[in-house]
Amino acid sequence: METSRSSSPPSKNRQPELEKQSLNKSREMKIRLSREAETGIMKAIAEKRAAIWQKENEKAIESSNAYVEKHGLPPEKYRMF
Repeated sequence: METSRSSSPPSKNRQPELEKQSLNKSREMKIRLSREAETGIMKAIAEKRAAIWQKENEKAIESSNAYVEKHGLPPEKYRMF
């Protein structure tokens, strides 16, 4: 049994149209694409760095949390509230 296929996948047909619509809308709204792209890239880098740092320091964080659970915060006795 054969299935019918178009000459190109739908995603390839729609993608340029969606990109064109997005570009037109961004121009209408005076959005600076280069600035937005840079902002998005910097945010992705920061999130990845944070995830890596958290993974690398996971045992120290767990140890610190266990200490606080068992003994409380070290300067807690000096708090006025």
